[in-house]
Amino acid sequence: MSRTRTLFEDPSYYLFKFRDSRQFALRITILSLSLLPMKQFLLLLSVILISSCATQKAINPNDVEPSIDAWHEAAAQADFKKYFDLMTTDGVFIGTDATENWQIAEFKAFSKPYFDKGKAWSFTALERHVYSENGVVYFDELLDTQMGICRGSGVMKMEDGNWKIAHYVLSIAVPNENVSSLTQLKKEWDAEYMKKLRAQ
Repeated sequence: MSRTRTLFEDPSYYLFKFRDSRQFALRITILSLSLLPMKQFLLLLSVILISSCATQKAINPNDVEPSIDAWHEAAAQADFKKYFDLMTTDGVFIGTDATENWQIAEFKAFSKPYFDKGKAWSFTALERHVYSENGVVYFDELLDTQMGICRGSGVMKMEDGNWKIAHYVLSIAVPNENVSSLTQLKKEWDAEYMKKLRAQ
């Protein structure tokens, strides 16, 4: 007759009973605490739960949105330094053209001539939704731009004590009834570019 192995006899056996090592570690912690006298167990469990709640504290959108607004404003004012200071050192910008997927150094090279002319681009938020999870902020927004209504979405990270843009995607918002016309307009270009991508 087979005998079930206990956790203390073979911890590695029980590791595979859980989806990941964090669940296993949590179970080990609870089991270890359960060996303590009841008062000590309850006290330590309370401390663990309070600490866990504290680390999951939601980020206030009001702490983040000024950085997004300042980033857009820096482009409108052609302030090259401020604009890129508000992006992380490993930032990424994805533009409306399928070829535009820039690491920050590439984006700087693309942007510099526009900033040097005294005005880069002017984006004003019409609406914005901000979310946060595990210390990371992500958002989407509708923008008033020189291209009409655009949609932006981004990820922000804390760097040097400030919230900065780590990843941003810009797209032109197209009404559903205009999609067929737009598809025909760019059909040949898309076909050539897809052929190029598939050949890589």
